[in-house]
Amino acid sequence: MEQANILRQEGDSKGGVLAHLERLETLESQRNRSHKRSAKLQEAQAVESALLTEIHELRRLRDKLRAEVKEQQARIKASSAKVDPNRTVEISEQEVLERRREHVKAILQAYPFTGLSGKRTSRGVCVCISTAFEGNLLDSYFVDLVMQKPLRIHHHSVPVFIPLEEIAAKYLQTDIQHFLFSLSEYLNAYSGRKYQADRLQRNSLCNLLSFIYKVDPEDQSFLFCARLLYKDLTVTLPTDVSITYEGMEALSTSWEEQRASHETLFCTKPLHHVFASFARKGEKLDMSLVA
Repeated sequence: MEQANILRQEGDSKGGVLAHLERLETLESQRNRSHKRSAKLQEAQAVESALLTEIHELRRLRDKLRAEVKEQQARIKASSAKVDPNRTVEISEQEVLERRREHVKAILQAYPFTGLSGKRTSRGVCVCISTAFEGNLLDSYFVDLVMQKPLRIHHHSVPVFIPLEEIAAKYLQTDIQHFLFSLSEYLNAYSGRKYQADRLQRNSLCNLLSFIYKVDPEDQSFLFCARLLYKDLTVTLPTDVSITYEGMEALSTSWEEQRASHETLFCTKPLHHVFASFARKGEKLDMSLVA
């Protein structure tokens, strides 16, 4: 009996120790969890504090930028009030000219098969007008446009008998597309006629030119027959010139002197210069080519 009581007391003692240990472990676990929660809370507070600091800094930068923008706008407004009106007009004109340049470029890009092409230059645009007749590519002509106000033609290779100035006066300042198309129409028609005439002309080298012309000084008509021979194919002036007359068996001294002076002129000057000199002298001129 006594031994049984001892064993019971020992068991109660061991049970009390174990329970105490369990309580201690529970308390430790609770302290650990509390410590972790405290650490997380501190970390969260630190992050929140850093975010608040960053927010305040961003707001400060925002206010600073707003102030700078307002200051810049005020300076621009003040400087705009002092701008010379002529300068504003100059800028506007430059914009208009740039738009015209781009418009010409768009025309040349949109109509590549009409014979119109070109490229930009330091002054503006150089337009090339290529002519054709019945599928045959013929001559090309160039018009160098200066993009200024007003637009003007700097150089060109258009023949003198094409009414370029008249076409430019009508359309160049108001409708450049119409100007180019109208000029192209004239040049293509001329090239077509020239092509047909060349096909009928046996002298393809153009080294022999015969024509009849009439001058009417003091209302007296008289026909001269000119024959110009170009033996040297590297020059543009004739090597042999023969001027004869029709309608009279013999010439008076004045007519003979005039005939001789014509021969000298044709030997030393291009044809169009010779005929221009006739006009300056008041002589009425009528010319036709000999078939």
